[in-house]
Amino acid sequence: MGKRGRQRGRATAGETSEHAETSDYADADGNVLTLRRSISQASVAKLAEPAGPAAASADDIWRRRTELLFERFAVRWSIAGLPLTGQAELLGRYRMADRDTQDWVRRTLEDHLLRHQPELTRN
Repeated sequence: MGKRGRQRGRATAGETSEHAETSDYADADGNVLTLRRSISQASVAKLAEPAGPAAASADDIWRRRTELLFERFAVRWSIAGLPLTGQAELLGRYRMADRDTQDWVRRTLEDHLLRHQPELTRN
């Protein structure tokens, strides 16, 4: 099968595969974050690498790791009825979010990982 034939079966940007399992999480305001239930072993290996340079503070590394997890797991985020699906817009919205929203996303990711991909949790 040629390259074009292989690409036709893939999801386009912003869409997930029909077979990708997801979980929805709603916050107190009714906004819904949709996360993949699992990621590939290649992504797991990438997340095992250091999240920043040796000179980075523990807080910088923690924040970068959270962003990496968000990038890999976030599929959709509906805020005030507006669905965001592109990776760039999802990450941009996460970075622009207030502290309470970012804390909710972090807690949601941690709970999600414990349930669906515990090898990514930190002890």
